[in-house]
Amino acid sequence: MRLGVLDVGSNTVHLLVVDAHHGAHPWPAHSEKVVLRLAEQIGPDGALTEEGSDSLVKAIGMARSAATGLVVDDLLAFATSAVRDATNAAEVLTRVRDATGVRLEVLSGADEARMTFLAVRRWFGWSAGRLLAMDIGGGSLELAAGIDENPDVAVSLPLGAGRLSRERLRVDPSGLVPPSAEVVEELREYVDELLDPVVDKLTEVGWERPVATSKTFRTLARLAGAAPSSAGLWAPRSLTRRGLRQVLGFIRHIPPAKLAELEGVSAQRAHQLLAGAVVAEAVMRRLDVPSLDVCPWALREGVILSRLDQLAPM
Repeated sequence: MRLGVLDVGSNTVHLLVVDAHHGAHPWPAHSEKVVLRLAEQIGPDGALTEEGSDSLVKAIGMARSAATGLVVDDLLAFATSAVRDATNAAEVLTRVRDATGVRLEVLSGADEARMTFLAVRRWFGWSAGRLLAMDIGGGSLELAAGIDENPDVAVSLPLGAGRLSRERLRVDPSGLVPPSAEVVEELREYVDELLDPVVDKLTEVGWERPVATSKTFRTLARLAGAAPSSAGLWAPRSLTRRGLRQVLGFIRHIPPAKLAELEGVSAQRAHQLLAGAVVAEAVMRRLDVPSLDVCPWALREGVILSRLDQLAPM
């Protein structure tokens, strides 16, 4: 069957269409995305701005049309932290439904962590043993650990790269001035503070194989020497804590506009990279992870796999 997944994230609206059936590898047939940065379009009152809502409706309408043209059997549409945390979420969801016919399911942070964990488990298989899965999005950080396909612990924290860039680093609009050392240190302390309640929970569960997903981790791994995207989906990629610290040590002195010139860094996310690196370093340090593997599958694939499991014959 042909499944469409419409992921309304904190940075992008991403439509992924796959051909798949239960027990088979879901093969991508089409992928398109629009960069909206919804996490950065939250006003002082906590509501998604009118401009943000307008752009969201337009992007979802375009994705719906593309999915229809590709003759998908089912369209799974969901939203994550940017919409979930907006004070006007109900109003935004109603507007999207009325304008496009798409009913967005708002995933909880714990559901995000669980779905991502499922994708990681299926990618690495049972031989990976106990897994620790980490995902840094635009609005939140998801952490999960366990031995089965459903993790024993699944948590979400408001430590997304986009959110922290806006609220804590206060990135210069021109992109020409890097955040001060004092501001970066304050961010590190803030991240450590929010990690405090979950470190013991995850450590108690334990793991044999730490794994990371998300564009942020992939970019950091690339800057630390991992294979480029041109090497393909199956190329093994990893990130060491030592390599990450080296990356963090030099990008903290580079203005966001210049970071976009580095190989592997997208212009749309360059201004978020420093905040993402601070979160990644804190997680690896606090959980005592010397090295992790980078998984190409993440939340979208987890949603697909979960849906296929529901459709499996009894």
